[in-house]
Amino acid sequence: MGTLMVSVSGIRGIVGDGLDPFVLVKYITAFAQLCGKGKIVIGRDGRISGGMVKDIVSGTLTAKGNDVTDLGICPTPTVLFNVKKSGAAGGISISASHNPNEWNALKLLNSRGEFLTREENDKLQEIIAGSREKFCRWNELGTYAEYPQGIMDHMDAVLNLPVFDINRIRKRRFRILLDCVNGAGSYVMPELLEQLSCDVIKINCDKSGIFPRKPEPLPENLTETINAVRQNDVDLGIVVDPDVDRLVLLQENGEPFGEENTIVQAVNFVLSKNPGNVVVNLSTTRAVDDIAGKYSCKVYRSPVGEANVVSKMKQVGAVIGGEGSGGVIYPELQYGRDALVGTLMILQQLAEYGKPISGLKNEIPQYYIVKKKLEIDDSFADEILSKLKDKYSSQRVNIDDGLRIDFDDHWVHFRKSNTEPIIRCMVESTSQEKADVYIRNYTGEIKQLMV
Repeated sequence: MGTLMVSVSGIRGIVGDGLDPFVLVKYITAFAQLCGKGKIVIGRDGRISGGMVKDIVSGTLTAKGNDVTDLGICPTPTVLFNVKKSGAAGGISISASHNPNEWNALKLLNSRGEFLTREENDKLQEIIAGSREKFCRWNELGTYAEYPQGIMDHMDAVLNLPVFDINRIRKRRFRILLDCVNGAGSYVMPELLEQLSCDVIKINCDKSGIFPRKPEPLPENLTETINAVRQNDVDLGIVVDPDVDRLVLLQENGEPFGEENTIVQAVNFVLSKNPGNVVVNLSTTRAVDDIAGKYSCKVYRSPVGEANVVSKMKQVGAVIGGEGSGGVIYPELQYGRDALVGTLMILQQLAEYGKPISGLKNEIPQYYIVKKKLEIDDSFADEILSKLKDKYSSQRVNIDDGLRIDFDDHWVHFRKSNTEPIIRCMVESTSQEKADVYIRNYTGEIKQLMV
């Protein structure tokens, strides 16, 4: 039996080795029961297995008596948007996000067009554990309808947000290299940029659903894209992951802008128009705090995970939020990471700024993040974190998600994995050299505590 990853946002696994029709039907029937009768919106990214999974999802939902609205291949934020817009009982985005070709997943959404809360997920698990699958009679089945317009509805809503000056962006006539890793972004990002009068050079936008490289938009996976930026004399490079909820940028010289800096720039943009509270997760750069401080605004931190960020944003009435992986959440549109919204924020900033994107990068507070993971017997993980907490109790300590400790010149975040016998350790400091030293010291401490 392969590995099936179960989280608050849904399930994911390798198709045919952990994620199979029996598993899919079990989760879909429980989700239908959680949602109750009503319409459920579905959409999928472009990967090869998506058609098979979509057929099982739509067939199972109609067998449970739910009406299905199928958006086709589209970004995950498009599914979120259409659930909320149509007043649906729930939604399912069929996407394994940045995982490789062999993976797929169900991302489960509530009637607000958001990932399930922890309480909703607990209820789902109770249904899975305690109920027998029961389906409708022939004359009580739900209906199935395609709605390909959903992707344009989402794009139009982004373009019509009051915070954006579309004409100002159009006047700049940006020259942009776009990489959609042949995923769902290929169906909307070129059109979005063309609507903004951009000259778009497309690579990996053939809609095949076959990822030509590792799909996570990390610098080490973007060698071809970086070279293409350098060769094509563009203003910037835009890279999205397979389901378009993460936005990664390349400077005009091909150098990475830094995925952490996507949310930093989004915060800077929104607070310049509408100061207010900010929410990011505990593993996101301290540069967000520096930018918010410029506007006398407060930053709140949540556990890692989109649902956790959204929950905290609602709690504190945040005007902007997100995660350091390139995920921007702008509640004026919806409570979900959205690369379309993030793209317009960056382009308007550049239009107002009037200089290259490298200039924006140079004006951001510069921090350096290093990440490591250590294999550890799961039974010792909590004890080790407790000992580290006691040792550093005189510092600023947060235990909402593992253990984060803030010092004047750096912070460290220790997190126990829910799916692997490892502890993740992340350090951010004011120089690469300091970050490297600190990460060695902290991983060394963990190894000593394991003895």
